[in-house]
Amino acid sequence: MKSALANTWIHRLAVFTAFGTLCLIGLGGLVTSKEAGLAVPDWPTSYGYNMFFLPVSHWVGNIFYEHTHRLLASVIGLLTAGLAAWIWASESTGKPKRTGLIFIFATLLLMGVRTQGMFIVMASVAICVLIYCLFKLANSRDRLRWWAMIAFCAVLVQGVLGGMRVTLAENQIGILHGVLAQSYFVLICAIAVWTSKWWQNAKREDPAEQTFSLKWVYAIATAIVFTQLLLGASMRHQHAGLAVPDFPAAYGKWWPDTNPKALERYNQKRALAVNWRDRTPVTKNQIYLHMAHRTMAILVVTVLVYALIRTRRELPKNHCLRKYAWGWIVLVSAQVLLGVLTVLKNKPADMATLHVLLGALLLALGSTMLLVAQRTLPLSNKIAAERESVDLPVPAMN
Repeated sequence: MKSALANTWIHRLAVFTAFGTLCLIGLGGLVTSKEAGLAVPDWPTSYGYNMFFLPVSHWVGNIFYEHTHRLLASVIGLLTAGLAAWIWASESTGKPKRTGLIFIFATLLLMGVRTQGMFIVMASVAICVLIYCLFKLANSRDRLRWWAMIAFCAVLVQGVLGGMRVTLAENQIGILHGVLAQSYFVLICAIAVWTSKWWQNAKREDPAEQTFSLKWVYAIATAIVFTQLLLGASMRHQHAGLAVPDFPAAYGKWWPDTNPKALERYNQKRALAVNWRDRTPVTKNQIYLHMAHRTMAILVVTVLVYALIRTRRELPKNHCLRKYAWGWIVLVSAQVLLGVLTVLKNKPADMATLHVLLGALLLALGSTMLLVAQRTLPLSNKIAAERESVDLPVPAMN
C-alpha cells in the first residue's frame, strides 16, 4: 500500500484546497466588510431554493457576495472530503478503512437533506469524531489520516456555524466562524507540507548545534499572530473597526478617554461627519477592543522582528527558514500599512478584505515555519539522548 505521504497527487490536491481556502477567507472578509452576511436570510436554502439552483437573476448587490461565499464554501467542503477520503484509503486497511470512507460518503449524501436539523446533527457527530481523532493522535502522531479526518470534520462544523450565523444573527457565532476558518486553513497548509517531497527528503541538522530553542520562538510568535487574528475577528463582528477614526493618535491622544462626556463628544462628531461610513454611536467596549487590536499589532511586529534576528543569527545563510523569516517581516509590514489605511480611508471593503487575507497568510507562514523547524532543527539534548537510548527512529511527522 503506497503511503499518502509519498503521493504527489494528494499533495497537489492539498495545495489546491489550501489555495481555495485562502480565496474563501478573502471572500468571507469581503462579505463582512460589505455587511452582506444577512443578504440571504435563510439557510441551508437560499430564498427557498436549493443554494445550487438559485436563479442567476437573484445574484445582485450583496446577495452576490453572500451567495458566492456559500457556493465556494461548498466546493471547499467537497475538496476536503475528497482529500480526507483519499488519504484515509491510502493509510488504512480492512474495517478502519471501510468505516472512515462510509462516514465521509454518508455525510456527503446526508447533505442533500436541506434541513437545519440534519446539518446540526451532522456537525454534532463531526465534533465527536474530531475529538476521537485528537485522542488517536496522542498515540499515533505519524498518521496523516487522522489529521485529514480532523480537517473534514472541521469543515463540516465550519459550514454549520456559517449557517447558524445567518439564522441566529449572533455576532459571537461570526467570531467563532472566522477563527475556525483560520485554524482550518492552517491545518490544510500543514497537510500540504506533510505530503510534499521536501518533507520526505528533509534531514535534521547536527544535534550539536543548539538551535532547538528557535522552535519556541516560532511557536510563541505564531500564537501571538493567532491571538491578533482573534481580536481582528472580534473587532469586525462587533463593528469596532472604525471605533477610533484617527491614527497614530486615538481621538487626539495616545489612549482615548472613555468617560461619558468623551463618548458623547465622539458620537456627536461621528453624527456630523461628512461621508463617514459608520455613524452609529460608538461604545466604550468598542474603543477598548479597537485599541487592544492596535496594541497587539505592536507586539506582533516586535516578536516577528525578534524571530528574524534570532533566525539570521543561528541558522546558516542557505537555510530556508531565513527566507521565511524575511517573508514574515514583509507580510507584517504590508499588514500594518493596510490596517492604518483601512482606518484613515474609512474602511474601504477591498482594503479591509486584503487586510484579512494577509492576516491568514501570516498565520499560515508561521505555522509552516514551525513545521519546518520541527523537521530540520536539532532536538534538545534531553530528547536526543532519550531517543538514542531507546534507539527510536525520527517519526514521519513530529
